[in-house]
Amino acid sequence: MERETRRFRRAKPRKKALKFIITIGAILFLLTSGFGAYAFMKAKNAYDQSQVDLNREGDKSDLREAELTFNDPFSILLLGIENYSSGNKSGLADTQIVLTIDPVASEIHMVTVPRDTRVNIENAGEYSGIHKLNAAYSYGALTSYGAIKLQVETVEKFLNIPIDNFVAINFEGFRDIVDALGGITVDIKEDFSEENFYDGSKIEFEKGNAHLNGEESLAFVRMRKLAINAVYSREERQRQFLAATIDQAMSAGTIFKIGQITDILGDNVETDLTAKQIYALQKQLLKADSLAINTIQIDGTDQIIDRTSYYIPTEDSLKSVSMELRTKLKLDNDGSFVTNAAFVE
Repeated sequence: MERETRRFRRAKPRKKALKFIITIGAILFLLTSGFGAYAFMKAKNAYDQSQVDLNREGDKSDLREAELTFNDPFSILLLGIENYSSGNKSGLADTQIVLTIDPVASEIHMVTVPRDTRVNIENAGEYSGIHKLNAAYSYGALTSYGAIKLQVETVEKFLNIPIDNFVAINFEGFRDIVDALGGITVDIKEDFSEENFYDGSKIEFEKGNAHLNGEESLAFVRMRKLAINAVYSREERQRQFLAATIDQAMSAGTIFKIGQITDILGDNVETDLTAKQIYALQKQLLKADSLAINTIQIDGTDQIIDRTSYYIPTEDSLKSVSMELRTKLKLDNDGSFVTNAAFVE
């Protein structure tokens, strides 16, 4: 059977005004910004439906000594969950992005954690041991420890920083949100192709500006196995798409889609952020004239070990990233470095 091929023509460039950024989930939650009481109440209903309690002592990370205030720098883990291949039972954390946010300094640092990173997963019962980092989600579900709880703790141990909150969205929610926003325009840096997750058709991306729908956007951010990934990485595309999504989400026309978007969020998003937390953060960030957005990269190489493909970060790079994030979170930085990364000697 011949597979369908789609090509994207270059779209006309348009000026981008990035008002503020939080997370791909929180961004979509923050659509209430300036849209009035109706929008806020619609969003609050979605928040309530999406609430997940990680059952952490004191409602904070074990790596935090004290509870946070709304003015303290904090971190959020964004998770893109693929759960179709498992019949919606466990799945994998296909995408993992950590944001550190300083509401007072109006500064955000963003690091993508490669899903295939080789780590030692703990608290997974019989599955504990060396695995790809994204497997923590599945093992947490299989052992009843908690899928998101184990994924959050595994990322914490990898970066040696507290993960204060999380936002998880499944593939269906990602696709539907993009479509509800009317698509996302991105500046594609290199030509490449990727299989459509839903029907197996081939989607080709051509260099230049392109307007992508939900399924096309999912293919854009997921591609990781082709040679082009070495020069136009999955992490770069995810960060690029995140910024473009914010731009679209903050456009004036979004107010007319609040009901549809919040319904999608309620059905497909999980988070431990409360409506009160997000609203308070939103008000703080909106006071800023501008928002500094910085990306940090974990250097490493892809390696085959025991017939399994892993991403092996360099120890120096991972330590440097950890120290920088700890500084941004205003944590003690005595030079020591502890991680669950399984390096190769």
